[in-house]
Amino acid sequence: METEQQNESIENVKRIGIMGGTFNPIHNGHLMIAENAREQYSLDQVMFIPTGHSPLRHKQQITDAVHRCEMVSLAIADNSWFALNEIEIQSSEISYTFRTLEKLKQNYRNIELFFILGADSLFDFESWKNPDLILENSKILAAYRKHQRQEEFFQYIENLNKKYPQKFYPLDTPSLEVSSQEIRRRIQEKRTIRYLVPREVEAYIRKHKLYYK
Repeated sequence: METEQQNESIENVKRIGIMGGTFNPIHNGHLMIAENAREQYSLDQVMFIPTGHSPLRHKQQITDAVHRCEMVSLAIADNSWFALNEIEIQSSEISYTFRTLEKLKQNYRNIELFFILGADSLFDFESWKNPDLILENSKILAAYRKHQRQEEFFQYIENLNKKYPQKFYPLDTPSLEVSSQEIRRRIQEKRTIRYLVPREVEAYIRKHKLYYK
C-alpha cells in the first residue's frame, strides 16, 4: 500500500518552470525562452514571477509593480501553460531567489521546480545569495544561443554538475537579440518596438506612457 501511494505521489508531481525577473518590460525573448523550456523539459506550467524588492534596485529605476504585472498578464494571456505569480510583489522582503523558491515549495504540494536563467546569469550563479539553498529546491535550466560562448557554456555546466550533481541542464533557445534595457532605450529615442514585445504590451506602454523619460 505504501509503495502504491508513493508511486501515485510521484506521478502527481507537477514540473513547474520559474521565470523570474523585473520584466521592465516583458518582451518576446522572455516568452521564447519560457516556451522552449516548457517544450524541452516537459513542464506542466511556467510561472512568471516579477521581482518585488530587488537587491539591485539602487542600480536601476524599476517601473511600478502594478504596470509590470499587468504587462506580464497581457503577454501570457494566450498561453494556457503560462501563469503570473505575484509572490515577490506581495512580500515586503527583499526578493532573493532562494527565499522565493522556499516559499513556493511551502505553498504548493507535489511540485518539482526548474529555475530558468540565461547564460550570463549561469556564469554568475555561485555569487548569488545562498546558491546551495536555491539548488535544494530547484534544478537550473540555463538558456544559451549557439553563437554565445558555447564551448565555455557546456564546460561550465559540466563543472557545476560535478559540484552539484544533476542540478544544471542546458536550454537551447533561438537567437533573438532583445533586452528590456534596449526596449526602454528605443522608446526614449522614439523608435519602434514592434515585434520585440507582444502587441498588447506595446499598446499598454503607449497608453500609460511608460519609459518615455
